[in-house]
Amino acid sequence: MALQILEKKGIFYLNGRINCSTVRSFIIHFEHYISQSKSITINIDKVKEIDTAGLDAIKTLMAMALKKRKKFSTIGYGCKDIYDHFDKVGVA
Repeated sequence: MALQILEKKGIFYLNGRINCSTVRSFIIHFEHYISQSKSITINIDKVKEIDTAGLDAIKTLMAMALKKRKKFSTIGYGCKDIYDHFDKVGVA
């Protein structure tokens, strides 16, 4: 399944998988919004899988937002791998 990104009231809802086949479009999509918005919030309730490339993509977007002094948040009860990964590196 591909990754679907829907925006509603300033929150981006992700549905599907964030993996090596979807990260390029995922990053490109959010690069624009990071430069145009004060904050980005992604909801991962419907993320079914995330691989190492997907985690790296989220870290890349967080770094971009930080560099531009923008807020980047991840919310939802989605893929536990995301929270486990950031908990291990102490960035949650």
